[in-house]
Amino acid sequence: MALGSLFTSHKIRTLEVFRVAIGQRKVSYYPLLNDTIAFGPFNKNTQKRWKKPVVSAQTRLEDRIRDLKIDKLMNELKRLRIVLKLHELMSNRRGPYMVDLIEEEDKVIKESEIVVVQRLKKLLMISTNGILHIHALRLIRRELGLPEDFRESILLKYSSDFKLVDLEIVALVPRDESLAVADVEKWREKEYREKWLSEFETRYAFQIHFPTGFKIEKGFREKLKNWQRLPYLKPYEKKEVVRVRTCGGVERFEKRVVSILHEFLSLTVEKMVEIERLSHFRKDFSMEINVLELLLKHPGIFYISTKGSTQTVLLREAYN
Repeated sequence: MALGSLFTSHKIRTLEVFRVAIGQRKVSYYPLLNDTIAFGPFNKNTQKRWKKPVVSAQTRLEDRIRDLKIDKLMNELKRLRIVLKLHELMSNRRGPYMVDLIEEEDKVIKESEIVVVQRLKKLLMISTNGILHIHALRLIRRELGLPEDFRESILLKYSSDFKLVDLEIVALVPRDESLAVADVEKWREKEYREKWLSEFETRYAFQIHFPTGFKIEKGFREKLKNWQRLPYLKPYEKKEVVRVRTCGGVERFEKRVVSILHEFLSLTVEKMVEIERLSHFRKDFSMEINVLELLLKHPGIFYISTKGSTQTVLLREAYN
């Protein structure tokens, strides 16, 4: 019995030594088999992560609902602007017909001089400190109907209304409270009288026109209704400071910027302006926000056209 048990134990030891030798040989010839490959093309346990699609202002701009009517109008305006540029180039060669056109243009500018002065005064009243940069005004000269030499023919001529603080900064001398009424207030008063809506429904509301094909998701109408009722500091009001970190501060601040942009576009001749030129008024109007993102959040109020080489924002109610 002792001899049998000794033989059995010796056999077990021999098998263990053989297994160790085989294992060492396996490691020496196939070193990668003992290492766990976490990720790789030949590993069945490779974890495949779902990448969330990037949602940015550019992607929202590309995926927005197009308004074919406005896009067609923008194409026609583009052709018209090309004709006007040719008109400027040909104005140096003054024939009888060209002289009549130039005189008629000067006459229209002089007749609308009072309206232009009021537009400038309203823009200065919207600004935080009552000042604007002349360079920014020069960029939107055509949109406001300003003459080419508006610095001399308007700002210096009406010295009782405007004051040149610096060579490139203009300030408003007196604040005319009779002009401190936003254009949207006319629509609110009309809605209040004609549709018999309560003041609670119309006091802070905006005119909404969604494009054809706009998808209204579940709960959207309720959110829009609450946003229309949300109070905010109006463009010409300077009594309080909107605190973003307070309850509803972000929504109120964004709605104030919406009202400023709405009033800004209402003061332009064609109710449109290039988005790039709006950036020159961000500091003066305290619009410390991504303007493009904000415009895309309100497709019922604004429409962004990408026809041509620039992005132009239009006031939708003016082209409805």
